[in-house]
Amino acid sequence: MRVLLVEDDQTLGEAVRDHVASTHHAVDWMQTIDDATGSARVVEYGLILLDLRLPDGSGIDFLKALRSKSDATPVIILTAHDQISDRIEGLNAGADDYLVKPFNLDELTARMLAVTRRHSGSSSSVISIGKLRINIADRSIYSGKQEIILSGREWAVLDKLLSRTGAIISKSQIEEALYAFGWEVESNTVEVYISRLRKKLGREHVSTIRGVGYKLEGRV
Repeated sequence: MRVLLVEDDQTLGEAVRDHVASTHHAVDWMQTIDDATGSARVVEYGLILLDLRLPDGSGIDFLKALRSKSDATPVIILTAHDQISDRIEGLNAGADDYLVKPFNLDELTARMLAVTRRHSGSSSSVISIGKLRINIADRSIYSGKQEIILSGREWAVLDKLLSRTGAIISKSQIEEALYAFGWEVESNTVEVYISRLRKKLGREHVSTIRGVGYKLEGRV
């Protein structure tokens, strides 16, 4: 999943960026509303982590502008504002969750998972695909009693395929999920990881729609 982090505090921004990246997500870190707005305009993010007080304005205004364009990207507000009225304002503006600073990074991970799970329409962290049981919370996959081990990048591709039930995901959408700004995109990366997923999960579960993209089959 590709994540947009909007945070002007250098220490916290680095900590959140490094932690989220360590869980195999691509992270674009922006420190102003202007930069965040430009990024959100050109990239399809899976999640936005949003500070409220930024050098060039309010994160609430950024969120309201996002929602006014019918952009439903999940948003978790990260802020030092701990008043109930501030929380209500953020939620009413369209935020999906709210974390008050300082917060535990593992709790952030859990909230990210919960928000993206709700956004995808899933009430459970366990997904069934044929004989496969995929637990996106603890990053485990079993086929019967046999565990299937995926690399971080393989999980990132699988996350993208799981993000839209029954939908075809294009190569460019998968590339966006894998690479943050400044990373060099290798031409055959997507094909390589799709091939690895087919070998590990079963060819019947990962289909190529020629000239269009890729799709998970057998999800229930």
